[in-house]
Amino acid sequence: MSVPSQTFDITQDDLSAFEGRGPAFVAMGETMVRDTPADSERPERTRLVHLSMAGSELTLAITLARLGIPAGYVTRVPDNPYGWQLRDVTRSQGVDTTGFVWAPKAEPIGRFIYEIGRTPRKNRGWYQRMYSAASRLGAGMVDWERVLRDCRLFHTSGITFGLAAHSGYERNHLLEAFLEALQAKPKGCLVGLDFNYRATLWDADTCRATMTPLITDHVDVLITTIEDMARIYGIDCGRYSAEDIVKGEMGTLEDADLRAFAQQVGDRFETKVVAITIRYPDSFERHRWESAAMDAQGTFLRSSAVRPIVLWDRLGGGDTWNGGFYYGLLTEGITPRGMEKGLVVGDAATRLKQTLMFDLPVVTKSEVQELIRSDLVGGGKRTER
Repeated sequence: MSVPSQTFDITQDDLSAFEGRGPAFVAMGETMVRDTPADSERPERTRLVHLSMAGSELTLAITLARLGIPAGYVTRVPDNPYGWQLRDVTRSQGVDTTGFVWAPKAEPIGRFIYEIGRTPRKNRGWYQRMYSAASRLGAGMVDWERVLRDCRLFHTSGITFGLAAHSGYERNHLLEAFLEALQAKPKGCLVGLDFNYRATLWDADTCRATMTPLITDHVDVLITTIEDMARIYGIDCGRYSAEDIVKGEMGTLEDADLRAFAQQVGDRFETKVVAITIRYPDSFERHRWESAAMDAQGTFLRSSAVRPIVLWDRLGGGDTWNGGFYYGLLTEGITPRGMEKGLVVGDAATRLKQTLMFDLPVVTKSEVQELIRSDLVGGGKRTER
């Protein structure tokens, strides 16, 4: 059974190769203002909300910055207090904001109304992203040679490219900006993408038409879920058909199932690595988590165990895992050790993050290290007093 079998001391990693240089990791996307009721009321009844920042790519950049990898974030925001708040939050977490593009103050920032559920009531979210400032980030707005000059991994997500369809634009401005960035990225810089399908942004046919050539032609590391690939591409997972998966009728996953799935995805898109995140929601408050990855040479790795999480807020969990996985690849390369390290760090980081409220992964490297040690060799420290 191909599973991570060793611990990693990430607190002792030599990151000197990253020092004194620009961001080694750069992400492009949209960050929204998230409105969460602060008075235990439903959104339609609340008169008091917590404002926080929510967005896939920023969460990932913050994860890496907090683990010691220089990270940058590219987006477009209105020149008003919400845009300034996003800038300040990004900088406060050590993420470079050189790639921020400032829009007129009257343009909207994306918003996300979020209601946290409790068993059996599910959480619910409402996007307000049409015509957002970020959705209009286009070619010619970013000095990509400057932003990417030291970049080793450039990342975005399927959410980003769905914003054009969501807003009804004739052109996909963000896709044009992405393709422009690829022309400027340094030699050897990897391209990573989290497929991250959102039916509230675009339909499956539009998503497929945009994402298939983009991934096939440009993406080295594809992160996805079994459900997204079944829904959009009809890809099976070993013994489970795409129809079974979409209906929620998938049972226990064997290594052979995940290998077969990863092989199909890798063959379809010709990527160097396929990474898979797997969430098992037992109730709203309690989930289990595992992940897997396979490279183009057939090296397959899977979490050493399916591990429980007592949730506080699941949002940002997958993005935090992505950051941990990229940490392995950035420190060890696309190698079996790099992939194994990525799974171990990603699994620990995401489980910690999901015990925190709001999207951003305010976890420390030592916390991640302590959980890695506990997971793989047992033990752990008592609470210090």
